[in-house]
Amino acid sequence: MPGRRRHRLAQRRKAVGLSQERLAESLGVDRSTVVRWERAETDPQPWHRPRLAAALRLSVEELADLLADVGQPPSAPEERLEYVLRHPRRVDLVSVAYLRERVQNLDERYDRLPSTLLLAEAGQLHGQAIFLRQHAGTGPVQRDLAAAVAESATLMGQLVWDASQRRDQNVSAAYFDQAIHAARETRDAVTEANALLRKSYLSLYGTKQPTDSLALTANAAAVGQHTSHVIAGLAHLHRAEAHAMLGRPRDCADALTAAEVHFAAVDGHDPATVLFCPSHYPRLAGSCWLFLNRPADAIVALESARQLTAASRKSTAVVLGNLARASIAQRDVDAATAYLHETIDVIERTRAGGGLNLAFTAARELRPWRDEPAVQDVNDRLLTLMTP
Repeated sequence: MPGRRRHRLAQRRKAVGLSQERLAESLGVDRSTVVRWERAETDPQPWHRPRLAAALRLSVEELADLLADVGQPPSAPEERLEYVLRHPRRVDLVSVAYLRERVQNLDERYDRLPSTLLLAEAGQLHGQAIFLRQHAGTGPVQRDLAAAVAESATLMGQLVWDASQRRDQNVSAAYFDQAIHAARETRDAVTEANALLRKSYLSLYGTKQPTDSLALTANAAAVGQHTSHVIAGLAHLHRAEAHAMLGRPRDCADALTAAEVHFAAVDGHDPATVLFCPSHYPRLAGSCWLFLNRPADAIVALESARQLTAASRKSTAVVLGNLARASIAQRDVDAATAYLHETIDVIERTRAGGGLNLAFTAARELRPWRDEPAVQDVNDRLLTLMTP
């Protein structure tokens, strides 16, 4: 009959982040085979089922239930989510997949929008995930809700810290700990390692305790090294930055090399591909050279990062802020003020916490030139940013 498909099978595939192409490739079949399975035109052969169940993070019995469920399209996912919030014991994979999709959409918008604009919706979704998890039974729904809690808690930790202009470490750390615990329950090494990395940022950029950050980045690298080259590479990058803060150039260089090796091995199958950006390496390398008092090397790396970063992203403000600081270290006031004006342009759109802190740090470093008109113009713009 028209419209009779295995909708729950397709929803499960989407919930674990697999396209039809990726699932087919992992099973060694054509995409058309997966399409026919989801259309209920054919059944997976017995020898495909164990690997299909593993790819979908199900038992063979749970997979059999999904394969047997052939019916009409379910109600709209937003309607389904509203329904299960009223009747939480009926929470299902469809409503959880929609909740996770909304969290992922917010996460994708994080680098382009002020965190204050995302915080309320993220908090609502996080609360819904916790509420539904309290009422769900065992099995794949419970596991997916734990994953939703881990993902939303990681996002909440980042948003709270950013919205507080990197002052509220305690609340953010509590969210990251919640994410780590939930990810461990589902044995999701990528989400656990990502939350560990985010927590390490609090030590690096918040409390300024690079030694604490080293322990967290080492833990993240250990958790993610057999699962994701992206995660391992990011962990080594931030380990390099911690060593640079501690004035250890050799350890910093070793960590940068380790990061470079992992990034060179990244491919389309890496489960943390979404976290990877080509600007990561030069952006963090530039920060390292700045801490090690090598401003010329910092500028080369940061200019490379700038070319790889979209102009409207929060990370762009960090790159530009560090370029301003490197220029100040070279006593190039004209370049420093030019970079700071660009930094402020980005901050005005994104309210970037890290970029804002760097802009004010650069302004303090420009005090020896505070009587120059170009420096006064920058200071006036920074004061305007602080006006409610």
